[in-house]
Amino acid sequence: MLVLTRRTGQALRVGPGVEVRVVRIEGDRVVLGITAPRHVAVVRSELVEEVLDEVREAADTRAKLRVMLAPLHATESTEPDGNANPDDPGVA
Repeated sequence: MLVLTRRTGQALRVGPGVEVRVVRIEGDRVVLGITAPRHVAVVRSELVEEVLDEVREAADTRAKLRVMLAPLHATESTEPDGNANPDDPGVA
C-alpha cells in the first residue's frame, strides 16, 4: 500500500484521467474530490462490500431453497406408479 501525505488543495493522480484532491480537512475527516472519466466507476468501498454480502446471502439462500425443493420437485414429476408425468413441463 502506498501511503501519501497531502494538504488541502493538493492532489494525486491514479492512472490516466483520475485525480483525487483534498478539498478540506474537518477534524478527523478528510473531504476528497475525485475527477474521473464517466466510464470509471467511483464507489465507496463499504457500499461495494455491502452489495457483495447481499449477493453472497442471496446465492446461499437460493442454494438452500434448491435443496429444500428438490425432493418436492422429484415427487411432482413422477406418477404414483413411478413413471414420468408427460404433462410436467420439467420432463423432456
